[in-house]
Amino acid sequence: MSRVGMVTGAANGIGRGIATAYVKNGDRVVLADMDVEAGTKLTHELNEQGAEAIFIKTDVRLEQEIIHLMNQTYQTYGKIDFLINNAGKNLFKSPFEVTIEEWDDVIHTNLRSVFLCSREAARYMKESGGAIVNIASTRAIMSEPHSEGYAATKGGIVAITHALAASLSEYQITVNAISPGWIETGNYEELRKIDHEQHFSKRVGTPEDIANACLYLTDVKNKFVTGINLVVDGGMTRKMIYEE
Repeated sequence: MSRVGMVTGAANGIGRGIATAYVKNGDRVVLADMDVEAGTKLTHELNEQGAEAIFIKTDVRLEQEIIHLMNQTYQTYGKIDFLINNAGKNLFKSPFEVTIEEWDDVIHTNLRSVFLCSREAARYMKESGGAIVNIASTRAIMSEPHSEGYAATKGGIVAITHALAASLSEYQITVNAISPGWIETGNYEELRKIDHEQHFSKRVGTPEDIANACLYLTDVKNKFVTGINLVVDGGMTRKMIYEE
């Protein structure tokens, strides 16, 4: 019997790549996103290819919409096997100019949503186990100026991952994080040679690289792996850089 899982922020970018990979893997996938047009279009495209996917409009900042997402998924398929917490937004602005509303918005979108989605999904996973993957970022461990809110959420995601792994272990639910580096979601062909060369891998990453990591961490054969933060960055954060 095929697995059932959901991907938040599934309509575009990395989320789109993750959702597509699970469908190709033969899983039934729920796409959750605020972008109704893009989410509906992707769902239609996937179903045309013989997949089984549904779209549920979800604002992960709102607890009731998350509860609705999990309930609708369970009512449709009778189980939830995996959850990919991918939904997120950027906030790059001087700390002297960030408003409290902007700060709270990025915290609620990126970090609080991980707790709420994981908690509500785990209610349905408790009986037979499951897997949760949280998309963090290499910005959890390194920064550019004016990225405090985003960095705080991604660092929080890494920390809450091992906390949830501990709390949910008795239910055979694994919880892991992935920290992507430079993942190009636009026109890959427009990247410069220097962009690729700053990676040990000699190339910039793609959404498929993150999707492959998700598939690994949610595979039942890999349940011994839990509580980790898997850095998928082509080696960029391990490369020493000297200014000449």
